[in-house]
Amino acid sequence: MLTGEYRNSLDEKGRLLIPSKLRNAIPGNSLVITRGVDRCLWLFSPEEWRNLSASLMEAASPFQKRARLLQRRIIAPAQEIELDKAGRLNIPPTLAESAGLNRECMVLGIEKYLEIWDMEEYQRYFEDTEEEFREAAEELGGFVSF
Repeated sequence: MLTGEYRNSLDEKGRLLIPSKLRNAIPGNSLVITRGVDRCLWLFSPEEWRNLSASLMEAASPFQKRARLLQRRIIAPAQEIELDKAGRLNIPPTLAESAGLNRECMVLGIEKYLEIWDMEEYQRYFEDTEEEFREAAEELGGFVSF
């Protein structure tokens, strides 16, 4: 299971160490990386990526403007990358730039995928969405049971 928040740093070559707790939950040694909907990067196992991209392609026609937008922003930039022997991922420069990644990053495990955020961007997002988070929790509270 991919869960947890981990602070980590990009090295001078654009590589990010994936914490061992997350690495151990990743099947194989490759991930598919793409832009997230928010200003972050998403990482999926190849199998999860196939499921998501197939769903996006099947749900919408390339003749629909919004479908093309999603396909261009999420599917087109996707790249398969491999963990090196030290457990690092080499983040493609165009994706790092689109997420605004600087040296300090936050890696989030979200059950079936990972997110990589620039630390300052993540802190801003966290603060800016506090009220919305509470409203969402209140709404979902009726649907979730323990």
